[in-house]
Amino acid sequence: MSLTKRSLAELIGTFWLVLGGCGSAVLAAGIPELGLGYLGVSLAFGLTVVTMAYAIGHISGCHLNPAVSVGLVAGGRFSVKDLPFYVVAQVLGAILAAMVIYVIANGQAGFTVGGFAANGYAELSPHKFSLQAAFVSEVVMTAIFLFIIMGATDKRAPAGLAPLAIGLTLALIHMISIPVTNTSVNPARSTSQALFAGTAYIDQLWLFWLAPIAGGIIGALVYNFIAADD
Repeated sequence: MSLTKRSLAELIGTFWLVLGGCGSAVLAAGIPELGLGYLGVSLAFGLTVVTMAYAIGHISGCHLNPAVSVGLVAGGRFSVKDLPFYVVAQVLGAILAAMVIYVIANGQAGFTVGGFAANGYAELSPHKFSLQAAFVSEVVMTAIFLFIIMGATDKRAPAGLAPLAIGLTLALIHMISIPVTNTSVNPARSTSQALFAGTAYIDQLWLFWLAPIAGGIIGALVYNFIAADD
């Protein structure tokens, strides 16, 4: 499969991740009668990964996340020369999804952008968690995410179940960490929402690139150490 087609698959997949996950947060989570809340948003993120993994996993690997792509490079599962193309495609897909969410949300009377499902710490954290707490949360959650991705996609793992394991992991990660940072573990997702949420969120965007990428590398390396044949 050509790099162009694989990158386009990543763009479409990341578009769906942000549209499904952040879209549920912006458009539905605030409607009391729906009862969506944190749990519903968490499941929405997980479902986007499950559905898209079955759709494009055989085309691009369904990374949908620069931290995942970098982690897979560190783990020896992905070529570093393809990395820039995947990251650009993921960020563009996320921004396109954020644009669609904004256009839809703006059709509601009295709509204000507010946080727009963006990520933040301190005063921008959903429950006012500190910078240190946010950094630790993002590093650890992404490390576990990559550890599970590496394990679920190992040739020794049960075939065909990786999308479920990975999607359920992302849902669980959101259940744990939405109150802390609104859950990033994905620099593309963070970038797309921050662009609409405004300067304060953009100023904190560095953490949501640095911490997930560091966590992704750690998770992949730890898995390789544990899984290596003695």
